[in-house]
Amino acid sequence: MILIIYAHPYPEHSHANRSMLEQVRDLAGVEIRTLYHLYPDFNIDIGAEQAALAKADLIIWQHPMQWYSIPPLMKLWIDKVLSHGWAYGEGGKALHGKSLMWAVTTGGSEHHFGLGDHPGFDVLAQPLQATALYCGLNWLRPFSLHDAFICEDEIMKMHASRYRQRLLDWQEVDNG
Repeated sequence: MILIIYAHPYPEHSHANRSMLEQVRDLAGVEIRTLYHLYPDFNIDIGAEQAALAKADLIIWQHPMQWYSIPPLMKLWIDKVLSHGWAYGEGGKALHGKSLMWAVTTGGSEHHFGLGDHPGFDVLAQPLQATALYCGLNWLRPFSLHDAFICEDEIMKMHASRYRQRLLDWQEVDNG
């Protein structure tokens, strides 16, 4: 089962993430949890989130990049749900053997991430990758859609189709 943890603070303004979700919503074995819809007051139901994660084989963290990071509700979700004794630490093996893919959209091009002493888009994935590995998750190659603000509809649909194909490919390999 594929579980998409989706966090977009302004979903009504999202073309890219909406297009990606529309492409995968009808796939068998895909569940989408929309954090800003479920928890508008930021009061996360930890038990419900952990139960959803327990059923998943592939977990996807999908969101727009905000100031080179993740939306605040996604960060809170990680802090609360991936708890000591459940996701890591003594007895914390609930996620071991599952896979995680980061699916992110950005307003800028990939070249936009060349700022700083350690430039490059891949560097931005390191905190999430380290979190996943610390919890015993298998880190998969991220899916990224850049230039979301200026991307033409046809190109966006092509990227969304690639996202669907990534999930189908994973299902085919995972389910034999």
